[in-house]
Amino acid sequence: MKETFHFLKELRVHNNREWFNAHKEEYTRLRKHFETSVEKLIALMGEKDEELHGLEASSCIFRIYRDIRFSPDKTPYKGHFAAYIAKGGKNSPRAGYYLHIEPGNCLLCGGIWCPQPPLLKALRQSVYDNCDEFLEILNDPSFKQIYHGLDSERALKVIPKPFPKDFPFPDLLKQRDYLACTSKDDTFFETEDWVLRAAEELLVLYPFNRFLNYTCDEMNG
Repeated sequence: MKETFHFLKELRVHNNREWFNAHKEEYTRLRKHFETSVEKLIALMGEKDEELHGLEASSCIFRIYRDIRFSPDKTPYKGHFAAYIAKGGKNSPRAGYYLHIEPGNCLLCGGIWCPQPPLLKALRQSVYDNCDEFLEILNDPSFKQIYHGLDSERALKVIPKPFPKDFPFPDLLKQRDYLACTSKDDTFFETEDWVLRAAEELLVLYPFNRFLNYTCDEMNG
């Protein structure tokens, strides 16, 4: 992983096709190492989360090539390695587990990011109807110790309709994503047992994802 961080730091400085093509062999080797780590992560997490059984790491890992068609930023490559571990792989609409490896910005996350409007509406309704159950998940000591609540970066300013304005936990309904994230120092991933420790911390999100996926299943039922 130290080599991976070094490569990504260099890519940040030399984000162009000429440099990348000259280091393509190194990238291919490091990506394969990352894929092997994700395979181990899936296997460990699958011991508790049965939805991950049979999931291939290759279907979970995002491409390093950026889609620059509609972006003012024309740098061709992402500065990170990432994987979304969920039933259906990286494009799944279901709640899952996200691993983000980027120098100075490593993350472990879970939940659903940017759900389609019908699913988001259904998730808010589920949180409203089952607020006590959802709060119990968020207030679990293990969850609070690692994730500190929901990520509210994209949250609305006011409670959306049709929910009552006097709802006692307004922040739970203002969400545009239902995410929980924790930042990790680069050194977390430079130890020999980082996959095991990452699996343990991501699995703290298992009840959170299970709650969200109940609604996903109802939508697709």
